[in-house]
Amino acid sequence: MIRNLRRVVRGAKRRTVDLSHPSRSPLGNTVVNCVVYEDGARQSGTCPVDEAMQRVRKSGQGFVWLGLHEPSEEEFAKVAELFELHPLAVEDAVHAHQRPKLEAYGDTLFAVFKTCRYVEHQELTATSEVVDTGEVMVFTGPHFVITIRHGRHGSLGPLREGLERTPGLLAKGPSSVLHAVADHVVDDFLAVADAVQDDIDHVETAVFSEHAARAPGEAGRIYQLKRELLELRRAVAPLDRPLQALATRSLPPVDPDIRAYFRDVADHQARVTEQIAGYDALLDSILQAHLAQVTVAQNEDMRKITAWAAIVAVPTMVCGVYGMNFDHMPELRWRYGYPLTLAVITLACFVIHRGFRRNGWL
Repeated sequence: MIRNLRRVVRGAKRRTVDLSHPSRSPLGNTVVNCVVYEDGARQSGTCPVDEAMQRVRKSGQGFVWLGLHEPSEEEFAKVAELFELHPLAVEDAVHAHQRPKLEAYGDTLFAVFKTCRYVEHQELTATSEVVDTGEVMVFTGPHFVITIRHGRHGSLGPLREGLERTPGLLAKGPSSVLHAVADHVVDDFLAVADAVQDDIDHVETAVFSEHAARAPGEAGRIYQLKRELLELRRAVAPLDRPLQALATRSLPPVDPDIRAYFRDVADHQARVTEQIAGYDALLDSILQAHLAQVTVAQNEDMRKITAWAAIVAVPTMVCGVYGMNFDHMPELRWRYGYPLTLAVITLACFVIHRGFRRNGWL
């Protein structure tokens, strides 16, 4: 709702975007940073985005790293024109909720990554949010890399600082940034998967506890975990083909030395995929075990009800016979008829009760 309101306000003002502003605010508050790198070193000072790009193109060395956060169509249009981005990729970059993918447009690569964050909670319930997702889009060209972030998490600030501490890798060009983003995203997948495993262990312990079959909400918690696990799978599984392409294919912006690093990221992604598949199978087993426990508990309740109904049937039958008030019933006028009837009822009930106890029905 807030995002739609922002778009309405921007449309009402009909302002134009001026790229001649300082690098931290040429597009309003959507620009996170704009930095020029040469030989793996960050160049001091700030300059507008267009001047930074002209500087790199003129020298033929280094690249520009432009970071954006949830730009609107109007804000991103000038950037797309400056960097000569393909309209289809521009449309996908502005509108979030894209599937992880890798597309090549000439000498420019467009990659979409789903970011994941584990949502901390004191107790897992049937409505708990476990996995929160966002998106990071990366345009990689010969002399530029543009990162576009959607969502409340997935900040690339620490990633940029880490890369700047390894100038040898950063000197490989924009593809080093693409690798760092992919590695960062997949590492977050591993962290989320490990955290989800703790929730699964907790649910498993609760299900196999003594009174789990009669505990309300266990099935709802298991189902909620499966839903959140599906959200994680949607972020991880489609990333297999893009990473394999980056690791094996000769793509123009990707430095050959970086491909080996992408193979390592692809290996980690495959590991997470296997973990998720294992978690899903384990949750299926836990759910089936819980349903079996519930069924057994219901059967035990039905046996107890049936046993007590059989016990109560004896006095009901005897009292029903003597309640018919026939004239010729010798026991009605017998002195010991009433005590004997009570004794027979008690003995019959005792024998039936003992039989049910021996067979485990009571």
